[in-house]
Amino acid sequence: MAEPVIRVEQVSKHFGRFCAVRSLSFSVFEGTCFGFLGPNGAGKTTLMKMLYARILRDDPDRSVLRVFGYDPYCEELNIKYMAGVVPQEDNLDDELNVTQNLLLYARFYDLPKSEADSRIADLLDFLELREKRNSPIRDLSGGMKRRLVIARALLHRPKLLILDEPTTGLDPQVRHLIWDKLRQLRDEGTTLLLTTHYMEEAYQLCDRLLILHKGCRIMEGGPRDLLAEHVEAFVLELPAGLEQQKTSENPIPEGVRRDCSGRTARYYSNDMDILKLMADALKGRTCFLRQTNLEDVFLKATGRTLNEKQ
Repeated sequence: MAEPVIRVEQVSKHFGRFCAVRSLSFSVFEGTCFGFLGPNGAGKTTLMKMLYARILRDDPDRSVLRVFGYDPYCEELNIKYMAGVVPQEDNLDDELNVTQNLLLYARFYDLPKSEADSRIADLLDFLELREKRNSPIRDLSGGMKRRLVIARALLHRPKLLILDEPTTGLDPQVRHLIWDKLRQLRDEGTTLLLTTHYMEEAYQLCDRLLILHKGCRIMEGGPRDLLAEHVEAFVLELPAGLEQQKTSENPIPEGVRRDCSGRTARYYSNDMDILKLMADALKGRTCFLRQTNLEDVFLKATGRTLNEKQ
């Protein structure tokens, strides 16, 4: 079996008394997309920043963190030359146009002018921004800015692309375009690390997922494996008031799991026919029968109520 290109063993990070990441271990293999899911404050961004040395981990002598063999605690520059970073914020220079932003960044990597010009042209084509190459940053839409930040991260042909919530706030068309480009990069051998709040994004892109909660590992696996192992195949959703009225008359059938939060009751089962019978008993009143998805796994793992410290 191939050696992992990212190896994390017993890594923690404290900010004063607050523990953002607690004794975390995982491995990432080359040419795969590894995703981090978790509520706000779960430790996802802190973890990402430790990988490229924006933040240093606790107790480097008692933990292991290697990115393509390099330790970010003492070999920061080696990792920065091998990794491209797409942060949550579109931190572009508003005083420059699209091409000027990329040329400025190319200088950080000592790319010769001719090589930089060629690379910029290729990336603007790849991310469908060629027609905007001379446009001021302030004239770009949110989706265009996001694609430009990705282009910037790819300038030096990184082996690792780190993306912190790359499509938050974008419309579905732009999101799907970015997904297609990320799949292409992965298929060409680039290793991707991704944090996201979009369950569909995680399901579509990630080969493996790590779900975090309060800095701890809750579960890890392939998206389809997590679905199969941790949640039933189908769920019936209905208003909680209607649910209370009916369950007093009809006990919950065997093999059905009930989960009630807020104004919605959910009944989970691997037998869709049982849930159909329950829906039919409601005589046309509001209910929704569907297949379960990653969001059901996520909420089962992390809870449906907000963490007050988030």
